[in-house]
Amino acid sequence: MSFLSVLFKDPAEQAAAAAQDEPVYFTDLNLDQVVSSLTAGRETYQLEPFFHTRLWNVDTITYRHEVFHDLENETVSAEVSLFAAGMQDMHRQRAQAAKLHHRYQQESWLVGAAETYCQAVRGLEGALTTADLDSRALRSLRTFLTHYVHSEPFEQLAADIRQVQGALASVRYCMTIGGGKVTVTRYAEETDYGAEVLAAFQKFKQEEAKSYLVAYKNFVDMNHVEEAVLDRAALLFPEEFATLDDFCTRHRDHLDPTVAAFDREVQFYLAYLEYTARLRANGLSLCYPQVSQTSKAETGRHVFDLALAHKLIEDSARVVTNDFHLQGPERVLVVSGPNQGGKTTFARTFGQLHHLAALGCPVPGTDTRLFLCDQIFTHFERGENLKDLSGKLQDDLVRIHDILQHATPASVVIMNEVFTSTTLDDALVLGTRTLQKIIKLDLLCVCVTFVDELSQLDPSTVSMTSTVVPDNPAERTFRIVRQPADGLSYALAIADKYGLTYEQLSSRLNARSGGRTMS
Repeated sequence: MSFLSVLFKDPAEQAAAAAQDEPVYFTDLNLDQVVSSLTAGRETYQLEPFFHTRLWNVDTITYRHEVFHDLENETVSAEVSLFAAGMQDMHRQRAQAAKLHHRYQQESWLVGAAETYCQAVRGLEGALTTADLDSRALRSLRTFLTHYVHSEPFEQLAADIRQVQGALASVRYCMTIGGGKVTVTRYAEETDYGAEVLAAFQKFKQEEAKSYLVAYKNFVDMNHVEEAVLDRAALLFPEEFATLDDFCTRHRDHLDPTVAAFDREVQFYLAYLEYTARLRANGLSLCYPQVSQTSKAETGRHVFDLALAHKLIEDSARVVTNDFHLQGPERVLVVSGPNQGGKTTFARTFGQLHHLAALGCPVPGTDTRLFLCDQIFTHFERGENLKDLSGKLQDDLVRIHDILQHATPASVVIMNEVFTSTTLDDALVLGTRTLQKIIKLDLLCVCVTFVDELSQLDPSTVSMTSTVVPDNPAERTFRIVRQPADGLSYALAIADKYGLTYEQLSSRLNARSGGRTMS
């Protein structure tokens, strides 16, 4: 049966993922931290390309949503995890076999690995057969596995495992130790005196006696005596050991490529569900976004930064969520307000949402609608370039120019604190020219800026501001709300808190001058 992948519907998408490097925007959006956490402990699967590769087809995104939904069923995910654990055991057995020196010991480990593989595949096939599956991917996998476990190659593998294990189990020999040598002979129904002695004294047993046996460390590798005994046993039982040789010749590569691909790809889902389970356990919501390739009307409720949320949960701190929406001609979110108020975190969240949505993953938040972008561009503040002595303003201009040269109307741009190294007037001019170009290209954009005027540039722009506690303007709420930018009111609130308004200063100065009016 034809089964391609649990991640991809199109072979071209699968091929593209194989060569995908980390996107350049990952560091700016802290997605490198997210992927590092996702793949920790799963390094052998090489999952990074899957988390780097955005999909360009809404149906493939839906395809992945379906798999996530099925794996949210604890019974299904437990069975898939059991299969994955079996496959890990199989790989460990094969890796151990490669480290061993004696041929027959290597081959016996390979037989064990093949048996573990068969058990894992049969177990998964049986579990999926009885499972209530809705996803196209897992239903197709179930059909494939049903045909595979009843196929001639698999049945032959299982039969050969039984044959070789039966042959080796029939090998019985005796060792005679004395005179500085070990003699190995066929077992000829000699009396087992050890068993007779134990049986004779069994009737005198009253309770368990304390054991004085010394436990020796059991090394996997055989020593030279064990190897010599095994060699002589092989000479005494040539047919049985020939069966072992023949098995390993014919089944050394018993792993089916489709099964191996599923074993790797399903870790994408298991890793993400494991990573987000802790967020859900702490009251945070994730949802399956509505993704569109045509509509740029966007909504995000209770969204949050995935990387920051994990850090805050580790520190037992509260995670603040935010809302946003774009409708009609709106394309650009201009975020302003006091420093350290969560503006950069909001910008990162916006970028993370679009990347995760394009992976087909549940995204942080509820009731989320997102545009399926072709590219994500970020411009986050950097220091002076000491290598080529270029100034910060020049670096900003070069990077912004490069973004606008490569962006298409289907792209998302995130700019954080640009043109901060110049005067307010120059920042206004440069920011205006930049946003006008972005608006002309019809790009979705988040622009974090200290220039309030940019939020009123065009009907395409939407003003959002970071807020403070009304009674304590120095305390940030980390909430970003949709409202007109008004840096003056924030400055006035700070001045009022510290008694520095014009009226407060005038009152104190008048008091100190004996009541004489000061002007």
